[in-house]
Amino acid sequence: MVAGAGTLAAAELPKSAEVKDTGKLIIANTLEYAPFEFIDENGKQVGINIELAEETANLLGAELEVTRIPFPSMVPGLAAGRFKVAWETFAATDERLKQVDFVMFIKSGIVASTTADKTSQFQGENNLCGKRVGVIGGAVSDFIADRLSGECKEKGLPEIAKSIFPEGKDIIQAALSDRIDARLDDATASGYFEVTSKGQMVVVPGLYDVAPLGIAIPKGDKETGDMLAAGVNELIKNGTYKTIMAKYGMTSAMIEEAYVVDSADKIRK
Repeated sequence: MVAGAGTLAAAELPKSAEVKDTGKLIIANTLEYAPFEFIDENGKQVGINIELAEETANLLGAELEVTRIPFPSMVPGLAAGRFKVAWETFAATDERLKQVDFVMFIKSGIVASTTADKTSQFQGENNLCGKRVGVIGGAVSDFIADRLSGECKEKGLPEIAKSIFPEGKDIIQAALSDRIDARLDDATASGYFEVTSKGQMVVVPGLYDVAPLGIAIPKGDKETGDMLAAGVNELIKNGTYKTIMAKYGMTSAMIEEAYVVDSADKIRK
């Protein structure tokens, strides 16, 4: 928790019916994806998503309750009404926007990383063509890999051999055991792991699709969207947002204002 967070009284922020009824901000969150969510050495849930959600709950005068589920299950879970908030770093793709809306709160791009001994194999243009690349199923990197593979084919180069994994840690293990050549993932998570692993995995040249990322909410759920946007914007205003982002070396991923997206034309580039 960040000391001094919250300059508004809880009653001043809009609250969804669920928060009013239960006194809880209930979120779905993936198993482990540092620096966004992970378990620290004391066994505590920490990370950017967890800490921003906790501070938002504090502003609402609510208790944070976290349900851990795999990333690919989140959008279907929201669409089926199993929960109201999937606090993750989702790209607002056209396909997802058919099923859910988003509250944009961060920005990033997609990068490839590989083991230190393979970095020389990833120089120059088209450096992923013909490589074995791991992605999280349903994440933006999954779609980017398909697009890049298609571009390789159009240029007469070998296509990408894509492997799908449920969690980022599984991709890392596959790369370290030489089952894949590279991890295609969020730039912030990849850069964080390069530092914390002391260079076991190294980010290689190339940045794909810089874009805002958001929390997923049910389609048309205006009250949840307004509540989360107001909460995050108060954290931006009172400095808590920057404090949490700086804690994980992520100030370059900050945005100036959280906002709701229910159609692709509302995404701010």
